[in-house]
Amino acid sequence: MTIYSAIGFFVAMLILAASPGPGVFATVARALASGFRPALAVIGGIVLGDIIFLLFAAFGLSMVARALGNLFFIVKLCGGAYLIWLGIRIWLKDPEPISDTPDTDRRSRWGNFVSGLVITLSNPKVILFYCGFLPTFLDLSTLTVLDLAIVVGIITAVLVGVLGSYAFLASRARNMFTRRRSIRRLNRAAGGVMVAAGAAIAVRS
Repeated sequence: MTIYSAIGFFVAMLILAASPGPGVFATVARALASGFRPALAVIGGIVLGDIIFLLFAAFGLSMVARALGNLFFIVKLCGGAYLIWLGIRIWLKDPEPISDTPDTDRRSRWGNFVSGLVITLSNPKVILFYCGFLPTFLDLSTLTVLDLAIVVGIITAVLVGVLGSYAFLASRARNMFTRRRSIRRLNRAAGGVMVAAGAAIAVRS
């Protein structure tokens, strides 16, 4: 892998991460509803999903990914339904005072992580990027272990940087709400965004 191909992949990855989509919407919604730390768990799941598709492409499994169309269709529906359920929970959540206390509920952290993973695994845009678009930037047949590690590093850095920025800004906006009525409206806005993201995943082809 040359420095030019690495730069090209970095730019393409930056555009993919920054463009509005279910991953961005879910990250922002979680940060608005629960704060910055819970949103990081969502981002972690998204990063893992991207790495899984990278490995599919790097090891010649893109045909397998395409052949499993029915499986991905089921994952897409389940992922969409899961996000809609999370959105409804956030919508109905009883307003609580904004607190910077770290989230210590392990089930909540795992739920956020799984939601991020499901978002990526059921996103056709991500599947197309890694199994169709990625080979135009990188010669996957000549990638070494070091090259693969560099690509994983680029993916992680870009996704954490971009989505983390979205989450940070959303969490700062969240801290401006102190009244119960305002918090309720914020929860409903965040829940609506999460439901919309789930619906987008379920209906996209």
